[in-house]
Amino acid sequence: MTYSLQVNNLNKTLSGFSLEDISFNIPSGSIVGLIGENGSGKTTTIKNLLNIMKKDSGDVIFWDKSFDNHEITIKEELGVVMDEIFFPNNFTPIMINKVLNNTYKNWDEEKFFSYLEKFKLPKDKIFKEYSKGMQMKLSISSALSHKAKMIILDEPTSGLDPIIRSEILDEFLDFIQDEECSILFSTHITSDLDRIADYIIFIHEEKIVFSKDREELLTDYGVVHTTEEELDKIPKKLILRIMKNDFSVSVLVRNRYELSEQFIVDSTTTENIMLFFIKGEIL
Repeated sequence: MTYSLQVNNLNKTLSGFSLEDISFNIPSGSIVGLIGENGSGKTTTIKNLLNIMKKDSGDVIFWDKSFDNHEITIKEELGVVMDEIFFPNNFTPIMINKVLNNTYKNWDEEKFFSYLEKFKLPKDKIFKEYSKGMQMKLSISSALSHKAKMIILDEPTSGLDPIIRSEILDEFLDFIQDEECSILFSTHITSDLDRIADYIIFIHEEKIVFSKDREELLTDYGVVHTTEEELDKIPKKLILRIMKNDFSVSVLVRNRYELSEQFIVDSTTTENIMLFFIKGEIL
């Protein structure tokens, strides 16, 4: 397997916050979702990958090249979309095109304007007069218009209506049809990832909880609804988290098919798994 990105033991300490030994890989030709609650470390991780924030230690390797030693070359092949969009408020797309044409060696003006037409973005309207959805579409259009091999996105669909989100997700699926291309997609909208992601990385309290193939994750994990009295019948090695209420206990389990003869084991979702890890208890 070839990788677009390899992150090894990334560490960053801030006041009251510390990323600890963050490690994961992004296979070429894949979409990888980075999930976690607000404040878990998603944005800090991305900023450290891109040297927007200086990491304390660790290795960040794009296409077998160290980011520390090849930053300028690598950034030519990255498209980046952050939740905070940094285009000047008084710039039109025509002006943005001129700036980016002088920024990227492989800037494709024709492609950029084709995205504007596709997304129905007026070329002569200034940025601050765009809606949030239009601003995000413009940012994504820019990221996709300089022959990038990898797109890194931080909450690109947050606050957008379902129709706009669907249009944007379709573009991401088109992008990875080239098997050399890949996407790292940070979001708390797990339903978007259930539609397009190949892998899920879950970060909680500044640590990686798991990094798994999404289909394998949803096949492996399940939920058992039982009572405290029956809880002892579930092997402890299979129990990941439990959540209790006044009448029953819900149990997130691994290797769910091992329990299928004794219990009714419900399938689960990425969002439900995340909630168990955030709100649930360890037995």
